[in-house]
Amino acid sequence: MSRTMTRGVLFVHGTPAALCPHIGWAVESVLERAVTLDWIAQPVQLRMVRAELSWTGPVGTGAALASALRGWQGLRYEVTEEASLVSDGSRWTYTPSLGIHHAWMSVSGDVVVNEDRLREAIARNVGDPEGLQDEIGLLLGSPWDDELEPFRYAGEGAPVRWLHKVG
Repeated sequence: MSRTMTRGVLFVHGTPAALCPHIGWAVESVLERAVTLDWIAQPVQLRMVRAELSWTGPVGTGAALASALRGWQGLRYEVTEEASLVSDGSRWTYTPSLGIHHAWMSVSGDVVVNEDRLREAIARNVGDPEGLQDEIGLLLGSPWDDELEPFRYAGEGAPVRWLHKVG
């Protein structure tokens, strides 16, 4: 039986150095192979490090990675999974203060909001444009992006990862 494969990237935007081996073990468990994470200093916060890892695996690997790392104290991460012939692209973001957020992604990297979720947001905020704006921000993951944005810029020496179309 063949499985549809996809690609993605794990961005560990910041973690205490003590978690590094545990993160490596969790990632290896999901990917079912040895991995090497190249840890570099995270200049945004003292005693924090960051790493990036491009991965290839069956559809659903991104969700498995996000779940394996969820809830770890002091860890901030982002997982992307590219669209495939059988699935949409996705992005999971996690911060200690906000928890986890999942969003579907278009080919161009835009967040895609399910029509039922958008209709529900509109129905809950009839006559309250500010409330609707806040709720759409939550659907798009704006608070997670706002919190992670400073961590995304690792400074000089950060590796560059290119994503490729799968299919």
